[in-house]
Amino acid sequence: MAKGNDQRVLAQNKKAGHDYFIEDTIEAGIVLQGTEIKSIRNGKVQLRDAFIRIRNNEAWISNMHVSPYEQGNRYNHDPLRARKLLLHKKQISQLIGKTKEEGFSIIPLKMYIKNGYAKVLIGVAKGKKKYDKREDLKKKEHKREMERAFKAKQQY
Repeated sequence: MAKGNDQRVLAQNKKAGHDYFIEDTIEAGIVLQGTEIKSIRNGKVQLRDAFIRIRNNEAWISNMHVSPYEQGNRYNHDPLRARKLLLHKKQISQLIGKTKEEGFSIIPLKMYIKNGYAKVLIGVAKGKKKYDKREDLKKKEHKREMERAFKAKQQY
């Protein structure tokens, strides 16, 4: 496959925007085994319950589901195994410093192919309280109503 300047999103963690305030984002590469990249290119990946943990000064993504490749017989992988993220030491130390603060966690936001390589956009996030979520829903609903009214006004 030729490596171009393509960047297509394969999976998104839509729940992250609802449950967290995203403070900072970092792009990371990911270490894959065997047929995992083929499944990912087919879009058979889910980030819904995934999270990132720092162990031994290495970043690992856990609970990311990559479905087994249909044509990959015995060379298939465990769908929920922990996968190592490729980050610089400086980036990892920044992540460690931010997660030491109370309420912050590291979550994957989206996965995409960039220049032929699988990349994960990770975010340093702070959890929302229930009232924050309700406020966001009210704002979204208000914005939708404004757009509907504006659209209806344009038609006349």
